[in-house]
Amino acid sequence: MSASTARPTRILLVELDDAIRAALLAVVGSWAVVEPHDGFESARARLSSSTFDLLVTNLRLGEYNGLHLVILVRDAAVKTSAIVYADERDLRLASDVQRAGAFFELAHRLPISLPGYVGSALPSRDRRDPLKFDRRKSPRGGRRAWDEHLRGLVGSI
Repeated sequence: MSASTARPTRILLVELDDAIRAALLAVVGSWAVVEPHDGFESARARLSSSTFDLLVTNLRLGEYNGLHLVILVRDAAVKTSAIVYADERDLRLASDVQRAGAFFELAHRLPISLPGYVGSALPSRDRRDPLKFDRRKSPRGGRRAWDEHLRGLVGSI
């Protein structure tokens, strides 16, 4: 089922930065009903009064963090999937997010991966191993492509 034929997904998007919030809204706004919030307090109040199919939140929300929202959703026992994203790749953080019952994404990959979450039947938890290398990031094309890739890595150091 494609995103255009799936039922509308209700998304609660929590991001402090106006530009990032607008960019994420532009990515999935045509496929889903997105309710953007600029802080923890307004998102918490909205979660207590309504249900959503998907919670998308930044890890850093001022004095709070996005895991607080995930735990609130989990404790309310509503069927809401959650995505927590962060700027840095921290394996402990990713495992904490997975233990809380959410999916972990890196902020720079979220505009690419978010449409895949919309309208999809998601598993109950994120089963991806944060310690395992993602082969999709490796160069393709054999030995010469790897040589060019490694030359680029050494040149950037």
